[in-house]
Amino acid sequence: MTARILDGNALSAKLRSELAAQAAELTARGVQPGLAVILVGDNAASAVYVRNKVAACEKAGIRSLKFDYPQDAQPAAVLAKIAELNADPAVHGILVQLPLPPRFDEKVVLEAISVDKDVDGFHAENVGRLSQGQPAFFPCTPHGVMKILEYGDIPVTGSDAVVVGRSNIVGKPMAMLLTQAGATVTVCHSKTRDLAAHTRRADILVVAMGRALAIGAEMIKPGATVIDVGMNRFPDGHPQAGKLCGDVDFDAAKAVAGAITPVPGGVGPMTITMLLANTVESARRAAEGGR
Repeated sequence: MTARILDGNALSAKLRSELAAQAAELTARGVQPGLAVILVGDNAASAVYVRNKVAACEKAGIRSLKFDYPQDAQPAAVLAKIAELNADPAVHGILVQLPLPPRFDEKVVLEAISVDKDVDGFHAENVGRLSQGQPAFFPCTPHGVMKILEYGDIPVTGSDAVVVGRSNIVGKPMAMLLTQAGATVTVCHSKTRDLAAHTRRADILVVAMGRALAIGAEMIKPGATVIDVGMNRFPDGHPQAGKLCGDVDFDAAKAVAGAITPVPGGVGPMTITMLLANTVESARRAAEGGR
């Protein structure tokens, strides 16, 4: 068996083309979607992520605003900027790039963002609405995974799904979205006993644990759909040392799985795409006078 590759790059390109058309239509009506991005500090990876997000906005016809703060910036200054952006009708989405420097209380910062402009889907109200199955801005990575499953014609309803990882950004909202789609969901984490016993029964396996090559072929049910959210580097001593890899041993897993996402080129591009989708949706709501 050789797994079907679920190409996030191709799906992302298709969806971004559709979003660009929607953004153009809204702009013609006098509401150009606008995203404000706040970057604090000198984290190199964060700078790359922000640059990619800004570039994606520009290509999709979304107005982007970028605000850079030094590593020693005071939380009050960032909170003041968020308040200013909350009040700006030309801004439809606000994103604060994480992680923040240690003296920041990330919860306080994220809760300061208007729930109507929380295009990352991290605000407690959006999380609560998600848990209740109400309309909400969904966190971008889990939302992207659901789109991959949808466009990949992967049956979710009635499936056994296992999510490895319980972060607020991926694992928990991923489990909620799969549950709402009709899957029976198990969430595994660092305290789970016999992880392989759970992963081997999954029809859909979503891995977001942050450990390179942690899931091998022997942990995968033959024919399963494997979604690899991890972004790591091959370890020293590996033939591909230093190159990007996921949490799943892709070369081994693709001989067992029925469908699988690669790293890179799988979930990653879909995360930014869903950020754009949430921003366009926020602008649409503004054009129509609210939720």
